[in-house]
Amino acid sequence: MTSKPWHNFYDYNVPTTLRYPKFPLQNLMHLAASQFPHKTAIDFCGTQMTFARLRSEMLRLANALTALGVQKGDRVGIALPNCPQYVMTYYAIISAGAIVVNMNPLYTYDELKFMIENTAMQTLVTFDAVLPTMKKLAKDLGVKRLIVTRVTDYIDGQKKNDTRDLDLEDGCFHFSKLIEDCRDARLPRVSVGLQDAAMIQFTGGTTGVPKGALLTHANVVSEAFQALHWFNSLMIYTPFEKRTALVTIPQFHIYGNTCVNWALLNGATQILMPRFDLQECIDILKKNEQITFFPCVPTMITALVNHPQADEIGLGERLRLFFTGGAPMPLELIARVKDMGINFGEGWGMSETTSFGICSPIMMNKPGSIGIPVMDVDIRLVDVEDGVEDVKPGDPGEILIKAPSVMQGYWNNPEETQRQLVDGWLHTGDIARADEDGYLYIVDRKKDMVIAGGFNIYPREIDEVLYQHPQVAEAMAVGVPDDYRGETIKAFVVLQPGAQVTEKEIVTFCKQKLAAYKVPKLVEFRESLPKSAVGKLLRKILREEEIAKTAQRNT
Repeated sequence: MTSKPWHNFYDYNVPTTLRYPKFPLQNLMHLAASQFPHKTAIDFCGTQMTFARLRSEMLRLANALTALGVQKGDRVGIALPNCPQYVMTYYAIISAGAIVVNMNPLYTYDELKFMIENTAMQTLVTFDAVLPTMKKLAKDLGVKRLIVTRVTDYIDGQKKNDTRDLDLEDGCFHFSKLIEDCRDARLPRVSVGLQDAAMIQFTGGTTGVPKGALLTHANVVSEAFQALHWFNSLMIYTPFEKRTALVTIPQFHIYGNTCVNWALLNGATQILMPRFDLQECIDILKKNEQITFFPCVPTMITALVNHPQADEIGLGERLRLFFTGGAPMPLELIARVKDMGINFGEGWGMSETTSFGICSPIMMNKPGSIGIPVMDVDIRLVDVEDGVEDVKPGDPGEILIKAPSVMQGYWNNPEETQRQLVDGWLHTGDIARADEDGYLYIVDRKKDMVIAGGFNIYPREIDEVLYQHPQVAEAMAVGVPDDYRGETIKAFVVLQPGAQVTEKEIVTFCKQKLAAYKVPKLVEFRESLPKSAVGKLLRKILREEEIAKTAQRNT
């Protein structure tokens, strides 16, 4: 790759290009286990598991999956929170030559149904808390193998559960028993190539229909090595035995998934939290002298630095790096973090780019900027309307990206693939401007995506649910400014003539069909919604009205 202007601003020991290893993704696990066999790989609720044991359990699970009939190329769903079982399952699936389909376990029946049908999934790994929904999906959609665990099964002192405890039926298997009954911890005899599919990561779109980004072993491995080298300016000062990562970002999310691979390459102990709980996070920080790497979103940072015990526990001395993505970081918050002595980085990425592709240099970041393209990544800013012509320097344009981590296309969706990938360039839909040094600043979204608390939300999906309510004539969901979440969802609703529905009833209806973070927090009833001359509902007008209201309140 030829030299780019932004290369001048890389940290002093970060290369501008890499030679990526020609091996499949599961080799990251074998590398870590061979180099750090006795080091703690995972710390989960105080229970520790070494890299050697993690690899052994993973291999036995991989061979158990093969014995159950999982074959190369099969799609296998993972619907688990952050826990040791997720890491084992992730690498076991790819070791068996199958394809990981990451799924949010808290999604509703309808949301998960689309993913299962779209991928023709025959095997699903999940946990007991969501078993009623998963059992129904398996029965209705003909999923042959449902593998179930309890999150507490890998916590010392907790009773190991068996098939009877979980009330499993035919076609259901107990996660731990599968591993215990399989004595084969050899490498699965499956040939896996760099261009073989490793993962299908679902994302949304302007149509509201989820799309599965197809990522190969080469895509995911290249992303892991980019992350390894990008953060080397800090990691070089931390001995391997002391490297840790506090992982609260969901591992089923592409951001959290990259953290898993990064940790293996660094020999870092992953301290896993099934979800972000503020007091639990503070308690973990109390117990650990120093956390090397804390991937997060701005809402988490806000909660931590404002916690009454932040000064008492010496937050600035316990965290080496806050790395945030998913939403813009307020400038005031960046300044506060740096005042505390904590290094800070910000990045931009998509499921389609296997997580980040643009990132702040740790030592030369610019507040308000998402950073510069990482090594072997090229970008263009093109006219928002035609998507072809490069914009003038300083003008906003849609980000087009080309990189070794860019997906191969959308699973079972050639039309959308052709629209998004043109001559190797991914059209991201995000609009940015670049300064004279090549640092990028997000200024708008071509798509209507809303980012609330780090979660990507696609309003059209919420629109479709609102229209399912029998008393709703017209509806539109909009992202509105929110001091804590960055944005939140507000629903604008026009009722059928004579209908009487309350805000609470609309919210309750949405809760039955949407994940909690997608449910509108605000509802406004109107007699009509703004439309164009041809009758198209105008989301932009509603959004501008809400932004103006917020500005007026703040003056």
